[in-house]
Amino acid sequence: MGSQVRFDPDLYQGTAGYYEQFRLPYPDAMIADLARRAAPSGRGRLLDLACGTGQLAFPLRDRFTDVWAVDAEPGMTEVVRAKADAVGADHVRAVTARAEDLDAEPGGFELIVIGNAFHRLNRSLVAQRAYTWLKPGGCLALCWSTSPWVGPRDWQQALDRLLRSWQNTLGASGRVPPGWDRARQQDPDHEVLSRAGFDVAGRHEFSVEYRWTIPELAGHIRSTSFLPPSVLADHASEFDADLIAELGRQWANHRLTETVDFAYELARGSAPS
Repeated sequence: MGSQVRFDPDLYQGTAGYYEQFRLPYPDAMIADLARRAAPSGRGRLLDLACGTGQLAFPLRDRFTDVWAVDAEPGMTEVVRAKADAVGADHVRAVTARAEDLDAEPGGFELIVIGNAFHRLNRSLVAQRAYTWLKPGGCLALCWSTSPWVGPRDWQQALDRLLRSWQNTLGASGRVPPGWDRARQQDPDHEVLSRAGFDVAGRHEFSVEYRWTIPELAGHIRSTSFLPPSVLADHASEFDADLIAELGRQWANHRLTETVDFAYELARGSAPS
């Protein structure tokens, strides 16, 4: 069983505005498929854990009468509150709390979703607590998407090299714990969920072709834990110039295109009696 990897709690401080603007949304087809398989009653409660700025809470909100959007970063929940006010979603409640510390009643949720974040949490503890938070027959969905610097295309590999170089230059290489993914390889998410009592129901994948612009990539990078605005700081303009120099020719030739892979792994809680 893999050991627990600890991420610093403030890695996303100052990223919320970039996260909201430059993170790609989950595809409508994926949201619809998740809703079909989870089959919420329309009268229940949704929990979006480590919610960011509500990338799952908002597209799913109309299927629930109560939505909890929970994140440890106050900047994220501030954006959630502003978005809820802007669209008149009074039933979306922003809660600033670590997933591991959330105070929630047993059996209170029909669906729990975690987007691009389960690896940063205490997986065993969160899985155990999530199991108790679900109504009988409720579901947990671990949702994921790929990053633009991970892929086979020349521009993606060039971007990956550039980001690594800047992390080294700015002394930010250690912000993401070394070997963070090794724990998940040794103890995969589906095994963590199974030990907590879940019936893992399958993985469902969706792909979208997306053409990036350099300003979008620059904003997306600022939404990350490894090169956020606080790390780039006074070097931000220099970084942007380096990004343009590295990718400008391919951008001009409309080549900054990738296949973005989205997926969710669905798990079911205890069966209704």
